Amino acid sequence: MNWMFWKKKTARVDCCGLSCPQPVLAVKDALEAGNRLVEVVVDNEAAKNNVTRFAQDRNCTVTGSGPETGCWTLMLKAGRVCRRKQAAPEHYSCASAASTASIGSGGGLVYVISSSSMGQGSDDLGWALLQTYVQTIHKITPLPENILLYNEGVRLVAEESGALKALEQLQEQGVEVLACGTCLNFYELTFALKVGRITDMYEIMSTVNNAAKVVSPS
Repeated sequence: MNWMFWKKKTARVDCCGLSCPQPVLAVKDALEAGNRLVEVVVDNEAAKNNVTRFAQDRNCTVTGSGPETGCWTLMLKAGRVCRRKQAAPEHYSCASAASTASIGSGGGLVYVISSSSMGQGSDDLGWALLQTYVQTIHKITPLPENILLYNEGVRLVAEESGALKALEQLQEQGVEVLACGTCLNFYELTFALKVGRITDMYEIMSTVNNAAKVVSPS
């Protein structure tokens, strides 16, 4: 193999200090530029997991080492075609506690909950109504492929939520519950997460974009 040719098809991406989802987007750019090998350096476990899942979705093999001096080094090797599988959306999280479970193929029903209250008026009543709303989802057909939670909607997956059991049952039925990691961090609920996995805005947008129908409580 011509060394100079291979050199042109390699890249080193330093993602230290980048917030989610910037490491994934940087790797995406490197792969789409035609690099066959991409060395990625990240400084937190969340970014390591995000990049690994993203690369694997794009038919890349991933090996890694670390942490050394607080950093992980990942080597991504492109397969014959290094692009996102047409039948599988990107999925990755914004926290190290995130699950590695994959999400659905897209094109179905998606519930989006961006508030801790349903309707206008009393906040306490709105919170009670929202929990009842989630508890009722399993009775409606078809079931959603995804439930996306952001802003104060992430309270539904925290310890205080009365909808946890309902969300766990939906998850057992194949519904993917995704909570915005930035929002969990803002409300200091990351370690209170009890169901679902953590995601970011890139995946939220991809999921909504691929949905056949989006439903949100008002």
